[in-house]
Amino acid sequence: MAAMTAAERGRSVQVLERSNKLGKKILMSGGGRCNFTNLYVEADHFLSQNPHFVKSALQQFPAESFIERVETHAIEYEERKHGQLFCKGSAKDILQMLVAECQRTGVQWQTDCKVTALTKADAEVEVNGRASPLDPSKPVRFIVTVNKNGETKRYACRSLIVATGALSIPTLGGSDQGYWLAEQFGLSLVARHPGLVPFVVTDDLKRLCVDLAGVSIPVTARCNGMQFSEELLFTHRGLSGPVMLQISSYWRPGDDLELDLLPHINLDDLLVQQKLSAGSKTISSALQGVWPNSLVLGYLKRFYPALLTKRLADTKDRELKALCHGVHHFGFKPAATEGYRTAEVTLGGVATKDLSSKTLEAKSVPGLYFVGEVVDVSGHLGGFNFQWAWASGFCAGQVA
Repeated sequence: MAAMTAAERGRSVQVLERSNKLGKKILMSGGGRCNFTNLYVEADHFLSQNPHFVKSALQQFPAESFIERVETHAIEYEERKHGQLFCKGSAKDILQMLVAECQRTGVQWQTDCKVTALTKADAEVEVNGRASPLDPSKPVRFIVTVNKNGETKRYACRSLIVATGALSIPTLGGSDQGYWLAEQFGLSLVARHPGLVPFVVTDDLKRLCVDLAGVSIPVTARCNGMQFSEELLFTHRGLSGPVMLQISSYWRPGDDLELDLLPHINLDDLLVQQKLSAGSKTISSALQGVWPNSLVLGYLKRFYPALLTKRLADTKDRELKALCHGVHHFGFKPAATEGYRTAEVTLGGVATKDLSSKTLEAKSVPGLYFVGEVVDVSGHLGGFNFQWAWASGFCAGQVA
């Protein structure tokens, strides 16, 4: 987005891509369908030390602007829950659209390029082996040194947009490159953490999760004053699903999590009513009306074994209340998250206090811009991180 926007202004643009292919993260996103934006993009869907920082970029390039481009390229899409927009076909449609726009505007690119150094330009610089005096009418500010297939190349540029991504999913190109580039020029970094990531549970819950692997239920998850209501998925390693990915961005090692395992039902009322009207029912059979059978058996066996075969009529009220409290307020301390290996985003990054919210330019380094995930801006699940990438790239491309 940054490249095509700058090229539309007549700028000569060279993209240096670290991976061997363009757009790897786009291709794997949304289960291969690319959740490319959201109809309800607001600042409160983003995490940052400065919660207002995203507002300018999102106003300059709202979701409607990207949707318009998608429609111009006749890409079919659909709205899913919570305003999430997905391609009906494939994530390739979005990548092909971006590549086509870059080709149309004259953007050049190279893959398999690893940036090894970034320096400020002096009065005379050596570019690709030759000393070249700078043209005062087009001052060069930076020299970018890259390694491509064992060969060292240098590029001179007036503006440099750092769109390196962050630490998430290193197999798709995640790295710390953007951070050391920022530190080299004196910009501050906010501590990084994996976000939108599944949880690994402690040994006391591991057996239950393994036995229930593949089972999905709606829950409400709470942590540090935030809560989300979505689907939870049991896995062989712990807990995943949209609700756990969302709450993971607010969790830190050592924090407790609380789950309401029946958020849409008052279990206390349900069991009291059934005790009066169908007292011969077992607690297990009563719960099977609201939970998958495997969860009923696994949960009771693990936490309330004495109630596993007990009839409602034989169960004391305090026993029912304890069960209901445990279901609606299931607290536990995760062992960890799965880390950057599977995290969809990296929390933290280049401090927003060092960047212009309107242009994403470094305040202390004219011509140097940071956009996308490398910045201390992370969105919720649902297309918000892509919209931040499009919007921040557009803002930088408008002025770089």
